[in-house]
Amino acid sequence: MTQTEFEQRYAAYLETAEAALARNAQIYLPDTSEVCRAARYSLLGGGKRIRAILVLAVCEMLGGDDTAAADFSAAVEMLHCYSLIHDDLPCMDNDDTRRGRPSCHKQFGEATALLAGDVLLTQAFEAAANAQAAQNAAEIRARAVAALSRGAGSRGMVYGQELDLKYEALSPDEAQLRTIHHYKTGALINAAVQMGAACAAANAETCALLEQYAFDLGLVFQIVDDVLDVTSSSAELGKPVGSDAENGKVTYATLYGAEGAMQLAETINCAACARMQQEFGEASGFLVLLAQRLLTRKK
Repeated sequence: MTQTEFEQRYAAYLETAEAALARNAQIYLPDTSEVCRAARYSLLGGGKRIRAILVLAVCEMLGGDDTAAADFSAAVEMLHCYSLIHDDLPCMDNDDTRRGRPSCHKQFGEATALLAGDVLLTQAFEAAANAQAAQNAAEIRARAVAALSRGAGSRGMVYGQELDLKYEALSPDEAQLRTIHHYKTGALINAAVQMGAACAAANAETCALLEQYAFDLGLVFQIVDDVLDVTSSSAELGKPVGSDAENGKVTYATLYGAEGAMQLAETINCAACARMQQEFGEASGFLVLLAQRLLTRKK
């Protein structure tokens, strides 16, 4: 796949994801509710939509049902957005900006923001459960909902957040950092990948191969985040920078320095892309180039 083809495919996936988000927001987040207005403010306020794009890209690579994938892409972004709203709260990371705008709790107040996150979490599962599918709809929905649940809950993102809070005062080593981010970041990325695979009724072997890619992608994403926190600016990122250092938090950037951390990310990324090319050939072109883009991103 050429870079031009990648950009065209990326733009098409992004358009599909945004349309699905707008459609699902209209269904599940009525404008008559202040809580839902807060949820819409955060959900429709931009973002990279990486998880939504992964659902769509994996589905297409495997020849799956793209109608179901569109609704699944909205569901995973709704759930991701809930986590961002809660992460920004004073009891968590206490961040005042998100995506270049005031955080949900700064715009609507803490109580409303908390409930906005709750409603996005809840409605994500309804959106997935009601996804349209051309055939085998019940099986596709069940697999997708199960993947989203695993990625989000006590064996996924929430557990990762628990570990992240626990180790703030304990100075984790690299192995412990990997465990934290395996769950905190990688688990929901894997959920997105597996939801895409569900659209194609992928077998266990294919799902396992995609899982390895997803967790590697999540780790690289987190390492780059850590580096950007010390090398970028709030204007570039659309969110506060330097908070990790201010809070004495151990990250890949503090363990290895920015350059060493990026070398580690490059090594992981290279191996992940090589495996995808070996297992899926030319069909993996978009996912390989997406991994490379996330490695070199500046925000």
